Amino acid sequence: MKNIAIIMGGYSSEYKISLISGNVVYQYLDKTKYNGFRIHIFKEKWVYVDQNDAEFPIDRNDFSVTVNGEKITFDCVFNAIHGTPGEDGLMQAYFELIGLPQSSCDYYQSALTFNKRDLLSVLKPYGIKTAISYYLNKGDEINTAEIVKKVGLPCFVKPNKAGSSFGISKVKTEAELPIAIEVAYKEDNEIIIESFLDGTEVSVGVINYQGEIKVLPITEIVSDNDFFDYEAKYEGKSQEITPARISDELTKKVSETAKRAYEVLKMKGFSRSEFIIVNDEPHMLEMNTIPGLTTESLIPQQAKAAGISLEDLFTNAIELALS
Repeated sequence: MKNIAIIMGGYSSEYKISLISGNVVYQYLDKTKYNGFRIHIFKEKWVYVDQNDAEFPIDRNDFSVTVNGEKITFDCVFNAIHGTPGEDGLMQAYFELIGLPQSSCDYYQSALTFNKRDLLSVLKPYGIKTAISYYLNKGDEINTAEIVKKVGLPCFVKPNKAGSSFGISKVKTEAELPIAIEVAYKEDNEIIIESFLDGTEVSVGVINYQGEIKVLPITEIVSDNDFFDYEAKYEGKSQEITPARISDELTKKVSETAKRAYEVLKMKGFSRSEFIIVNDEPHMLEMNTIPGLTTESLIPQQAKAAGISLEDLFTNAIELALS
């Protein structure tokens, strides 16, 4: 029996969703192969949480834990931390340094994909289309006329390094820009402002499944709100239709684009890429490397449509990490 540390929580606004994802992994872990350990990673503490919710501190020298005088070490880490430090490369670099296999991509890919500006810049030369964008760093002068001239209206103001739609605003008038920028700065000190893409929004998972890169069925996202915001994602204010209601030709195009991005970046583990299809061309918005793993999340929905159970999905991720 292998000891699997399931890390969850994190330092960002996404920690609550991460705790749900981590508990789903814990629940669906194959109990005949693995001993699952829930590890909460917070700024103030790294702790193992047992079935009675008792907490035991993690020794950060080797990522071990001592319970009732017995030292427990782990064979593999299942990473379920959305946002920093699980999705931006920090935990991946730490585990690489101490020689512990983990289920997500390597630290460089993690840091790159977490930075929307850098990710889209790297993928553009490979023919992957994106929105027109304008960048701001905290402290930069805000020239609203210049922003509107470049990206037009409406536009989206986003934190550059944040997930779960925290800090995102859809801006319809130039006067709304400074407020939206302030909201985004609460999540990050870098901002990306993007032109509005009027089209069909889709999300597609790519995984290495049993040694082969596999594109999962595509999900079409129809938000009841103005865009796919936090409410739409997590509070039922959207329809998520798998497989997406798009032509076979478009399905092939989106799948090939998502797979190309995965291969170009030398990805491992899970990825979930978001696109908006405009004039039959998929435009990439972002790539998530620790996507939600709650039973309602998109990757589990897509895996189910592909005939892959949650238990198989998680077993596959662990076995690939171990190999």
